[in-house]
Amino acid sequence: MLKGNFMQKSFISFVLICSCLSAQAQLGGEGIYKFLWNPVNARISGLAGNGIAIRDDDASLALQNPALLNDSGHNNISFSHRFFYSGLQDGSFNYAYSSRPLNINFHVAAQYASYGDFTRADEYGNITGTFTASDYAFTIGASKKLYDNLTLGLNLKYITSRLENYGSSGLAADLGATYFIPEKNFTFSLVCRNIGFQLTNYNDKNEALPYELQAGISKRLAHLPFRFSVVFTNLQRWNVLYDDPELKDDNELFGGNNSGERSNTAIYFDNLFRHFVFNGEFYIGKKENLRLRIGYNHLLKKELSVSTYRSLAGFSGGFGFKINRFRLDYGMSFYHLVGRSHHLSLSTDIDSFKKKQ
Repeated sequence: MLKGNFMQKSFISFVLICSCLSAQAQLGGEGIYKFLWNPVNARISGLAGNGIAIRDDDASLALQNPALLNDSGHNNISFSHRFFYSGLQDGSFNYAYSSRPLNINFHVAAQYASYGDFTRADEYGNITGTFTASDYAFTIGASKKLYDNLTLGLNLKYITSRLENYGSSGLAADLGATYFIPEKNFTFSLVCRNIGFQLTNYNDKNEALPYELQAGISKRLAHLPFRFSVVFTNLQRWNVLYDDPELKDDNELFGGNNSGERSNTAIYFDNLFRHFVFNGEFYIGKKENLRLRIGYNHLLKKELSVSTYRSLAGFSGGFGFKINRFRLDYGMSFYHLVGRSHHLSLSTDIDSFKKKQ
């Protein structure tokens, strides 16, 4: 009974902390260090950018939710790199370790984003050279199983950003809670991401970090090698619509009218579905060495589509396969008509090398 009360109090305290922190909510062009929202590996790129409720041996997922760390990811190391448009690129590194005496799982990680070369010019338009811009985040995190199926996790991050001769730095934290029922292959997660503040700023003006409150579920089917996940994003803010006065409703699916004006019903459902990310993963083979992935993010679909053209913005896909000691993953995300991003990840279990010797 005491353990049960402790679990309930711990979870309630976690929810209250995350709810209070929602006061710093922001979205869109507000805030700084937005690279922290980038997919942490190729697997997540293929799953539409979010996997906060996927609990397995992929320790790099702890960059999104530290409560996903568990002993099956012990001595797992991974590297990821994403190729974006016009020389833009980002990536991550992650290593996990489980301490059985302490019953605590740890990980260390680094994220980076490079924005390529820019042309430097003076106030008269004279070219004076080039400069670069980049962002980095260094993370240490831990998780602990408190009672039965409940795990709590914490990430601490030091962030640094550089734009030409200007710099900024900050501190941030992620709080995560995961409830896992192994006999039902069901996971529920709640995460407060990027709670923090700037230490130094670009121009003596403090900016908000990209805080977000998320909840997600994941379920692996009993009679089909398929796991689906649904993530509810931006719980701290209901209205995530972009206020575009030129936007018209050219369909009547949710009550649009012939005048082209958007009905209240259409606006409500559009805003609702912008909070959701849907994805799924097929496991193929006796040892499940091949995995196929697909995902959909409605917010990206609506924000990045061009109204006069059809596109696959918001959709993503990918695959992963294991060869000997290594797992290679590829993820592809559609953001715009001009193309797509390509994400590669390589991971391995260091202990597998010891077993071969």
